[in-house]
Amino acid sequence: MIIVKNDDSAKKVTSGRRGRPPAFDRETVLAAARDTFWEHGYDGSSIADLTASMRITPQSLYAAFRSKAELYREALNQYRRMPRPNPGNPFSEAIDTVTTFARFLKNSAIIFTAPEHPKGCMISTAVLNCASENEDIAHYVSSLRLDTLRLFTARIERGIEEGDIKPDANAASLARFLGAIVQGMSVQARDGATTAELLDVVDHALTELRRYTV
Repeated sequence: MIIVKNDDSAKKVTSGRRGRPPAFDRETVLAAARDTFWEHGYDGSSIADLTASMRITPQSLYAAFRSKAELYREALNQYRRMPRPNPGNPFSEAIDTVTTFARFLKNSAIIFTAPEHPKGCMISTAVLNCASENEDIAHYVSSLRLDTLRLFTARIERGIEEGDIKPDANAASLARFLGAIVQGMSVQARDGATTAELLDVVDHALTELRRYTV
């Protein structure tokens, strides 16, 4: 027997229990939960908020996702799979470093301000402060941000190896600078910045990055 806690009370979910398959499309209800978490954060999204947006019962939520924490993890993973305005993964393509970050940052500016979903980045500024019982979730989201920072660092190091970034560039410091740009754009998008305004921020960031090109 697994005890799963929600916002109000503990609920019991029988591990491995068999039954009818959920009468809903998992990706559809997950998208609804994703947008609720995206808009209100983890602590700010109650089980009642989530089930209302997903149009399912609490029992169905727990049967399908086991807990609010697991639902949040799946919602974050779905967020990471969302289509980008400029498709593909620039970090794995045979393009130069500045072009890589230009594509990533411009995609971010467009996504953060798109009208069809909540503003900002679901990961960049997620769970910065939380209740002590939700620290595991905070650590999980922090690990995703650190993964992005490592990705940025590795791409700049690759640029140094391939010869389009100066050999004396501090890859870790530049990666943190670009990470700060992403987080700042997320906050400004939540505060009403437009796509054009964020693209201007991207231009400034790329100008700084170009100082380190060969």
